[in-house]
Amino acid sequence: MRLDHLSYAAAPEHLADEVQRIGSALGYGFRDGGLHPRFGTRNFVLALGGGTYLEVVAALDHPASDAAPFGKAVKARAEAGGGWLGWAVAVDDIASIETRLGRSSVPGHRRRPDGVDLEWRQIGVNELIADPQLPFFVQWLGAPELHPAFGAESDLRIERLEICGDEDRVSTYLGVPREHPLDGIEVDWVEGEDPGIVAIHFATPKGSVRLD
Repeated sequence: MRLDHLSYAAAPEHLADEVQRIGSALGYGFRDGGLHPRFGTRNFVLALGGGTYLEVVAALDHPASDAAPFGKAVKARAEAGGGWLGWAVAVDDIASIETRLGRSSVPGHRRRPDGVDLEWRQIGVNELIADPQLPFFVQWLGAPELHPAFGAESDLRIERLEICGDEDRVSTYLGVPREHPLDGIEVDWVEGEDPGIVAIHFATPKGSVRLD
């Protein structure tokens, strides 16, 4: 199973500062990802090696951010001080996840500053809100080259995730062996009071960087 992207939530007034801080720590610059009209959010993205990417996302002053689960999740995390919101897993056929969760996926849409529209379907944000250790699932639509990390030949890669949670719970939810929940990325299960992503370890040209 492949990690698609990681989401870091920030308050709107802190979005630029967080983009700068994380980019400086990693030695790479983000690009303006544009708006999610259906979710009432906007993001900045950084393509990583291995076909995944990082987003820093903020909720807008828009009705959708109070109605859509993703917008509500971003706003709640930002109001709690900001930080890692969650992780998304890429699937080729989201129908099997819909069957397992007993409901339909929802459309996602992001309009880049250059006017290009990106579309996908996603499911599982409600589960993430209830239990932040759990990922959500995305199936990208349209041409493969529109994926935010398509063709990225970056020396910046994710080495491993630190997640506060139950390894068996997450592997059962994903439907994969507990020893290797994500292809090529290690997961350290740590103890703590708050479930969810604790930190991400990145491999950079200047060595390993841990961001909590």
